[in-house]
Amino acid sequence: MKKTIALALAALMLLALLTACAAKPAETEPAELEQTVQTEQPAEPETDETAEDADASAEEETPAEPALPDGVYTADFNTDSSMFHANEACDGKGTLTVENGEMTIHVSLAGTSILNLFPGVKEDAEKEGAELLQPTTDTVTYSDGLSDEVFGFDIPVPTLDEEFDLALIGKKGTWYDHKVSVTNPVFKEDDTAAAPAETLADGTYSIAVTLEGGSGKVSVQSPCTLTVADGKMTAQIVWSSSYYDYMLVDGERYDALSNEDGSTFEIPVSALDTPLSVIGDTTAMSTPHEIDYALTFDASSAEVNG
Repeated sequence: MKKTIALALAALMLLALLTACAAKPAETEPAELEQTVQTEQPAEPETDETAEDADASAEEETPAEPALPDGVYTADFNTDSSMFHANEACDGKGTLTVENGEMTIHVSLAGTSILNLFPGVKEDAEKEGAELLQPTTDTVTYSDGLSDEVFGFDIPVPTLDEEFDLALIGKKGTWYDHKVSVTNPVFKEDDTAAAPAETLADGTYSIAVTLEGGSGKVSVQSPCTLTVADGKMTAQIVWSSSYYDYMLVDGERYDALSNEDGSTFEIPVSALDTPLSVIGDTTAMSTPHEIDYALTFDASSAEVNG
């Protein structure tokens, strides 16, 4: 009987031992699976973040629109008023100048009733110290051949093809707000660029000069004295009026040398037989006015001064 009980206990112990050994692989399998999943999961969100960063960089690197190249253009000058516009002789256009990326359009208006412009709104124009645009006196020629003197303005252009604010004041002394825009710039070809320049040897000459522009009430002395040194020409211009205080040639200012018996200047001459655009500032009126003129020097009339 004791042997039977001992054999039964031994059998139970052996069965328990076998059961424990069989259970061990089942315990390790979930741990290994969990480790594998934890190792592979983090890679997916890193890829999403990298893609978002790349999209953001692509949006930030949008190329800027190129500026209009430096040069001189004709362009449409558009306004919101039938009372404020470019002169009909100019066909609604002005001369757009681009220099170092900054744009200015010169517009000849319909008459002389607009005294000042301001690049902005009237509230700012009325403030003390506001920098107003001053008029020039332009000569326009209509299709019937008649000419007239009108006011013109050099207007800063902040952008093309978009409206911007421009205030004006007339003879009644009231400021008005307007919206204007500049569109359709067309580069102006220099028709004289390919023409051979007439040259004179170094020396001093007497040469005929003609004057165009203005009201026709003033003239310049002709012939005038032309000096050529190192191939560069300089003319002595004497106006019939003593009220000219300076001239502008190619944007450079030249002050009067004398205002006795007229106004005397020395100015550079770039070419003969070709109109030279100049501006003369006269103080004969209540306020100084810049007036556009053209001087043409006749090469065939040049004679060496003895």
